[in-house]
Amino acid sequence: MKKSDTVLYDLEGRVALKKACVTPHVTFQTPLLRFQGVGRTALAMVLMFTAWQMPVMAEEKHEEGPGPQLKPAQMPEAITIAVPLLTADPAAAGQLSEWIALGGKPVSIPIRSALEVDPENHTGNIVVELATGVFGDRFHVFSRWPDNAPDIRFRSWRWRGNAYEMDKKQLDDVFAMRFQLSGDYDACMLSKNDYRVDVWAWTAGRSNAAGLAEDRFHIISHKRLDDAAEVSSPYGTIYIADRLDAGEPIYTVMDRPPKEKQGTMLSSILLTGKASGSSADVSAHGEWKDGFWNLHMSRLLNTGHDDDAVFGRGATIASAIAVFNHSTEEHKSVSGTLNLVFPP
Repeated sequence: MKKSDTVLYDLEGRVALKKACVTPHVTFQTPLLRFQGVGRTALAMVLMFTAWQMPVMAEEKHEEGPGPQLKPAQMPEAITIAVPLLTADPAAAGQLSEWIALGGKPVSIPIRSALEVDPENHTGNIVVELATGVFGDRFHVFSRWPDNAPDIRFRSWRWRGNAYEMDKKQLDDVFAMRFQLSGDYDACMLSKNDYRVDVWAWTAGRSNAAGLAEDRFHIISHKRLDDAAEVSSPYGTIYIADRLDAGEPIYTVMDRPPKEKQGTMLSSILLTGKASGSSADVSAHGEWKDGFWNLHMSRLLNTGHDDDAVFGRGATIASAIAVFNHSTEEHKSVSGTLNLVFPP
């Protein structure tokens, strides 16, 4: 792989700069993580955002060496959430009041900018109303957060002059949630511990139209991993890998637009219509109304897949959420650890 083909990778969790913990990111100006071994075509197949990761195709050469130090904001305190049994299927419950009527118990989750100073974070410090519940064999999550306008397009192709150009500044809104999967979970990615996390990523301009959220998992290890970022830490080199769950993806990215004009703007996101397997486990529908996003996600308590967390049966699962408002990379707001306590 040539140096000009190097891909920078944004990974779930937080990067330790010296002894601090900060969200990792991808940036053309300040490359902190380097990811090698993935070509443009393969990367386009998994181009997506989650709260803690964002694969990006690098089109410029990058200088070697660490970027400038980023100063993380103080993280919110951990919160324990008792997951209730719902009295009915909440599939049609699109408002918080409807969840309360079904036995849901909303919890106000403060989220804060991941960085202490970040003019590109359009989310800011807000409160997410989060309601969880179990009905039958499914785990349900309802979230509501303020957003002054819905951003439902992602990097469209725009006709300029006599050719299409990708609008890289056009970003959609994103909500992501991660769950302890295995190993010795740590809130910080640059940890002395090895562990895996299950990640749900809902994107307003990509997965929402398919009625799904992308299902992925991340591996944090001190042992060398293929196709993983290598990060220096006080505990030595840590390998961080992002993986799409097994199955067919929800969408692909059109990385080469038509040569002939077919309109002033074309979507770069192509729904496959064939999403299947573990990667399509998470049902999701988001709707923006009156200055708020209302999002309902659900999944089987136990999918039987080894790349998914197992919920229920009195388990306590460490989790966290992140919100992007027309932003990407490190420009997000995040919660502290959410300890989900499931009914027996």
